[in-house]
Amino acid sequence: MDWQAIWLSLRLAFTTTLVLMAVGLPLAHWLTYSRVRWKFLVEAVVALPLVLPPTVLGFYVLLAIGPRSPAGVLYGKITGGMLPFSFQGLLVASVLYSLPFTVQPVAAAFGSVDRRLIEASWCLGVSRLATFRRVVIPLALPGIATGAILSFAHTMGEFGVVLMVGGNIAGVTRTVSISIYDQVQALDYAGATQTSLVLLGFSFGVLALTYSLQRRAWSVWPMR
Repeated sequence: MDWQAIWLSLRLAFTTTLVLMAVGLPLAHWLTYSRVRWKFLVEAVVALPLVLPPTVLGFYVLLAIGPRSPAGVLYGKITGGMLPFSFQGLLVASVLYSLPFTVQPVAAAFGSVDRRLIEASWCLGVSRLATFRRVVIPLALPGIATGAILSFAHTMGEFGVVLMVGGNIAGVTRTVSISIYDQVQALDYAGATQTSLVLLGFSFGVLALTYSLQRRAWSVWPMR
């Protein structure tokens, strides 16, 4: 059992989920309530990781954050390091790869909030930001939790993207999925089986919790 890789994956998944919550909630709110005509283009970009091969996404991320790219040059001047083959590079790739798993459930939850409640809050003089915080967020909480859980679980199982961007450096970029691949390549089927069972149990628990949250949400929303 490669506990170092498991710990690294947990750390990556937790950090990615925090970043996605900070970025995904405002983006999902904008996608839900915006009426601009070109909104469908943003929705397509957000959903692109769902259909794009992970290695292709990883390749373009690698080019975008490479040491000769604008982002890579700026990062190098600030930190003296480089994003590829680092934990920070994995974080950038993971955020992009798991973005639709946060935005889509959260946007669906925002869309399920009764518009009359939002308008009533505005009529009472509550600002849009305060309405979002006091009305929309509490009512959409099951969907937000679903997005966070799915993003966490999806990051735990990443392979192609993290391998392209981070390589296979023990203790730095070797995640649990890459560790399983290495164990199979080394014919260590016992170790691969143990690690895979941990991921299998984790994935099942995540899905069970997600469906439980969705079921509770649907039991409450029709009553509103």
